[in-house]
Amino acid sequence: MAIAKETLTLHFEERGTGIPLLLIHGFPFSGKMWIGQLDKLSASARVVALDLPGFGDSPAGEGRASVDQYAEDCFAVLDALDIMEPAVIAGLSMGGYIALAAARMVPLRIRGLVLASTRAGADSAEGKTSRDKTIAQVKEAGASVVADSMYPKLLSPHSYNDKPAVAEELKEIMRGATPEGVIAALTAMRDRPDATEELVNLHMPVLIIHGKDDQIIPSLEAEVMAKAIPNNDLRLIDKAGHLPNLEQPEEFDRIVEKFLVKLA
Repeated sequence: MAIAKETLTLHFEERGTGIPLLLIHGFPFSGKMWIGQLDKLSASARVVALDLPGFGDSPAGEGRASVDQYAEDCFAVLDALDIMEPAVIAGLSMGGYIALAAARMVPLRIRGLVLASTRAGADSAEGKTSRDKTIAQVKEAGASVVADSMYPKLLSPHSYNDKPAVAEELKEIMRGATPEGVIAALTAMRDRPDATEELVNLHMPVLIIHGKDDQIIPSLEAEVMAKAIPNNDLRLIDKAGHLPNLEQPEEFDRIVEKFLVKLA
C-alpha cells in the first residue's frame, strides 16, 4: 500500500488490529526488515511498517534531509490510515532517531516508544566528517558502497556463523536503497540534534532493546538512555548485533509483545 504526501509517495505494509504500532526501519534498510514482526506482532497490534523516502518501494522525495521531516512522514502514514489515537512508535538505529524526534514534536500522539539499537546523542565532529566522506563516495560510486562497508559489522559473530540466511536477507534489503535516499538519510543523521537532555522529558513508557554484540552502536548507549528516561524497560539480547529483530526474532518479539500488552 502507499500514500501520496504532497509530491511524495510513501509505501507501507499493514497487518492486524488493536493498538497501533508503527515500525521505522534503520539505515540503509527498508520496511522489509520488519517482515517477521509484521507477521508475529499483528496478533496483538495493528502493525504498520513504512519505507522511508528513497528506500524499499518508496521513491526518493525532494528535501527529505532531517529527522523531523522523516517524523512528519511517519505521522502522515498514521493520518492516512485514520490512526488518530496515540500510537506506539518503534524505531531501530536511524529509526530510533526519528522516533525520538516524533516524541519531541508531538508527544500526545505517542502511547509508547520502542528504541532499538539506537542512541540519543548527536554525531561527534569525527562522525560528521565520516558522514560527509560517505556522501561523497555515494555520489561517485552509488549506494552500494554503504552496504559494502556496513555489512561486516551489522550482525553478531554468532549470526554470521549460524544464520547465513539472515545475512543474505540483509544484502537483498540494502540493495533497495537509492543513492538519493542514502544521501538524504546520511545528511539527516549527520545534522540531527542531540536528544540526550530531552530524555528526562519522555513521560510515556519507553522500551529500550539492544543487542549485546552491537558493533555499530555499543550497548553502553542503551544503558545511558535507560539512566535518563523516567519510565523505561531496558532489555539486552544475547547473541544479537545491530539487528536483534532479525538475529533473535523470538526474543525480540516476546519483549515487544509484553510491552504492548501493558499499554493496551
